[in-house]
Amino acid sequence: MSERSFTFLIGSGRRDGNSERLARRAAEALSSSIEQRWLHLLDLPLAPFADLRHGDSPFPPPAGHEQTLLDATLQPTDLVFVAPLYWYGLPAATKLYLDYWSAWLRLPGCDFKGRMAQKTFWAVTAISDDEDRMAAPLIGSLELTAGYLGARWGGALLGHGNRPGDVLHDARAVEQARTFFTEARDA
Repeated sequence: MSERSFTFLIGSGRRDGNSERLARRAAEALSSSIEQRWLHLLDLPLAPFADLRHGDSPFPPPAGHEQTLLDATLQPTDLVFVAPLYWYGLPAATKLYLDYWSAWLRLPGCDFKGRMAQKTFWAVTAISDDEDRMAAPLIGSLELTAGYLGARWGGALLGHGNRPGDVLHDARAVEQARTFFTEARDA
């Protein structure tokens, strides 16, 4: 993958929320030659995940929204999880999407793990708490997922805000957003 491309996966239960606004602010700094794809998981609902790993039946082939999300996951060089902190973790839609990765790891001919190892994972999250440490479980979950797959962890952009739009008043987060995707990061 020589040319960078980004898929932004918005996991919020709200449209145009603080995490999304902060991610869009960070994406403004990307070159216009870098492809951006924005997907809201509310628009691509998935059925509850059935874990078939230790049963007699294989996972069914992806179809519908699952196939759309699989394609959107495999296509870019950079995968950005845009998710507010819900009860110290990922929102349900994001967690459900990640559960499907268990099936995709076993999808014949997909080489999901090998292809994911070529990517950089990022997180953009907004929290209403004043303490950054409250987002540690959410960030840790995504960073560990990147590590499991051999993907590069690009980092997490954290903003503070409660009501929609509040995050844009977080001067530190807005300043960090300006260079979040463009600064060289340690692998």
